[in-house]
Amino acid sequence: MSQARIAISADVARAQISKHLYGHFAEHLGRCIYGGFWVGEDSDLPHVDGIRADVVEALRNLEVPNLRWPGGCFADEYHWRDGIGPREQRPTMVNSHWGDVVEDNSFGTHEFMRLCELLGAAPYVNGNLGSGTVREMGEWLEYLTRSDDSPMARLRRENGRDEPWPVPFWGLGNEAWGCGGNMRPQAYADEARRYATFCKNHGDNKVARIAAGGSDDDLSWTRALMEAVACVDCQASPESPIFQGVSFHYYTYASQGINTESATEFSTSDYLRTMVRATGIESAIRAHVAVMDSYDPEGKVDLVCDEWGTWWLPEPGTNPGFLHQQNTLRDALVAGVHFDAFHAHARRLRMANIAQTVNVLQAMLLTGDDGSMVLTPTYHVFEMNKGHQDGTSVDASILEAPSLDVDGHALRALSASASTKDGQLLISLSHLDPDQEMEVTLDVRGAGVTGATGRVLAASSIAAHNTPQTPDAVAPRDLDVTVDQRILRVTMPPHSFATVSVALDHA
Repeated sequence: MSQARIAISADVARAQISKHLYGHFAEHLGRCIYGGFWVGEDSDLPHVDGIRADVVEALRNLEVPNLRWPGGCFADEYHWRDGIGPREQRPTMVNSHWGDVVEDNSFGTHEFMRLCELLGAAPYVNGNLGSGTVREMGEWLEYLTRSDDSPMARLRRENGRDEPWPVPFWGLGNEAWGCGGNMRPQAYADEARRYATFCKNHGDNKVARIAAGGSDDDLSWTRALMEAVACVDCQASPESPIFQGVSFHYYTYASQGINTESATEFSTSDYLRTMVRATGIESAIRAHVAVMDSYDPEGKVDLVCDEWGTWWLPEPGTNPGFLHQQNTLRDALVAGVHFDAFHAHARRLRMANIAQTVNVLQAMLLTGDDGSMVLTPTYHVFEMNKGHQDGTSVDASILEAPSLDVDGHALRALSASASTKDGQLLISLSHLDPDQEMEVTLDVRGAGVTGATGRVLAASSIAAHNTPQTPDAVAPRDLDVTVDQRILRVTMPPHSFATVSVALDHA
């Protein structure tokens, strides 16, 4: 059994962990919308206004803070007027990015906003900058958020919605370096400034405009967008800065790249290489933050990671364009180390969105047309970690932990983060060693400890996953916590994720 030791300074606050770091993403891709969220009002499955009821119930348990829609790549070929009005009269389109299938637009603006209401999630609407127009995007925001007798507000009322919706987040296109237009950074930055100018605040709705940045640690996009924010030669905007957020995307795989390796059949070496890639999210965040700080030391513009997660080969027998993949304990640990990095950089990183919520890539839920629904291991990490939302990140220093040699790279076998909220300390631990148990000593400083409980997500195999036949193959169970004044000890199984909840006494 290996040993690790962590000092947790409950009185050393870092930053508030925005709940929006636990955001989700639902694209018109495969069975995420159709067959995932949307079953239609004529479905025999239990639903609310055509939205699958058990999916809503499961996601409400996660306290989903925001939901990004309609893409992704789909956003930059989506024209919102095709998705309003009577469903039987809506035009169809070809979803050229994802399966080359015909989209019937039966799930559109009103359906999405109803979904957000049912989930209690804030809408993050991604506008079409790639193939749309400035007017089209501006009018969509007016349609959604304006309350008076404007043309778009009247059109919304004609379609059955009197009051406007709150829309706090707005995306200015997606992946402009690729499917969103194959643009160069400066060209997109100029376009994003133009589009942002006409995405106006209507009434009491204040929208955060999020510019689409680069992938991984490509800083050229972040630099170009921050130069656009700081544009000294530009006419001063009536609302400054011109963007309130700059995004980047970060996907995790083993070694060959995205969409090349099985989700369930992999070696220990593949697993370890995956963990190296997953832990690399922190250095990528740090690099983006350094660029943003150099232009915006006051932190007026947020960093947003609005696509992250694992990307494996689709399951055999499924449409390869639908990106339907299984979800194992390996995926859960990827989520665990990502959240530790998010918490560590919560000062500047204010929102993140896992790709995607249902049936696509690193999903929370896998559903079947027969009414089956599976909670994935990643779902359980989100549920176990939800107490961090809007908590205060506190210092969790790993004083001792073994390292694993992965192709000459030293991978620390333990990842951790902690936060305080309402008199409770929540500690998250990701144990990455595939073979050994680990005894973890938690030294809580700066406050007394009056009690502690633990939960662990583990299985005999790293590739363990849940199916309709074995829905609890990977599910949380109680974890024993030994308490000796302010010293806590837990024993973690190999390749496991755990949380420890500690009642604090600040007297």
